[in-house]
Amino acid sequence: MSIFRDKQIKAFSLFILLYAVLILTGAAFLCKDQISAARSMYLEHDTAIVSSLLEQGVSKEVIANALSSTETNDAGKNLLDFLGIGKNTAGNLLPHFSQFQQDLVVTAFFSCIGLIAVLSAGVLVFLYRRNRLYQQAEEIADGYMNNDYSRHLPQNGEGEIFRLFSSIEQLAAMLQSKNDAEHRTKEFLKSTISDISHQLKTPLAALEMYQEIIETEPDNVDTVREFSQKTGTALKRMEQLIQSLLKITRLDTGNIVFEEKACSVKELVKNAVSELTTRAAQENKQIVAEGDQAMQIVCDMDWTGEAIGNLVKNALDHTEPGGVIRITWENTPLMLRIIVSDNGSGITPEDIHHIFKRFYRSRHSDTPGIGLGLPLAKSIIEGQGGFISVQSVLHEGTSFTISFLTKP
Repeated sequence: MSIFRDKQIKAFSLFILLYAVLILTGAAFLCKDQISAARSMYLEHDTAIVSSLLEQGVSKEVIANALSSTETNDAGKNLLDFLGIGKNTAGNLLPHFSQFQQDLVVTAFFSCIGLIAVLSAGVLVFLYRRNRLYQQAEEIADGYMNNDYSRHLPQNGEGEIFRLFSSIEQLAAMLQSKNDAEHRTKEFLKSTISDISHQLKTPLAALEMYQEIIETEPDNVDTVREFSQKTGTALKRMEQLIQSLLKITRLDTGNIVFEEKACSVKELVKNAVSELTTRAAQENKQIVAEGDQAMQIVCDMDWTGEAIGNLVKNALDHTEPGGVIRITWENTPLMLRIIVSDNGSGITPEDIHHIFKRFYRSRHSDTPGIGLGLPLAKSIIEGQGGFISVQSVLHEGTSFTISFLTKP
């Protein structure tokens, strides 16, 4: 039975078994002692009768026959009745039996007291240990209700009570995980709201200033045209900021489910840079894609394309006119790699460990941007089980590598 897996119940059951053996052993010794006492009382009684009869001159033959006789008759019964000796005779009126009765009562009384004491001690020890276990469990459970998970219920035993403790521990672990998730969500929401508020301050202040300038000089066409263009640029920057933040937030909260499908790496790269080729041409820069034309990759084409596009945008931002951005891909037995490299300004060693942080802007950089392109690319790639790494040499160029494990 599973109840006997509990060490305390097992120990208490063993105590009850030993207690039963003790009772049987004590009863056996008591019976043996009382048989011996009864024999002694019987012999003393017969000795007293024989002595009295001998003093009265009764022959030994008659006495011997009387002692060995097992037959009774009415005359003998009547004589005993006349003497007041019978079943209803008080024990204290029978001298030899009175002593036997007294010894028996005393022995039985102290034997019962001893057995009761042993049983009580065993029960009290069991109840004390059980109560301590329940008190400990109650304190820990109260801590769980107060979000204190520093202590744990005992898990070092078997039995029903410890199975219950194990279930409570699992429930506490789930509650702790839920509380931690809620705390992280609140902190994330707080951080996101703070980031949005901080990042929107600059373009909003610029828009207010542009509006004031346009209102004060409504007849100056050049001024209106100039600050209208600046207003449009600021609005586009705000739209880009909000869209990027919303995408990162959806990725972080797990609200985006990536659709993994096999697609051509060539098509993936083509779609990723389709909207950037015009910009590259205007800035006198080249985007070159090289790799196995038949290579396939399993990923979400739209999201992965956006990640690659963000890396290409970053390369365009940090490459001088005449520069080249190369997108290459290769396949190994374990990895499929897509590499986006440029021959631009590179990244300083002090910045390279921070470029994937949100809104991070190097003090050495004077290029426009909001600092969300690289963090968004990282979230997209890692959300699909891949990873992204970077290598850079200052004033020589930067290389980003997207890696996916090859699907079996």
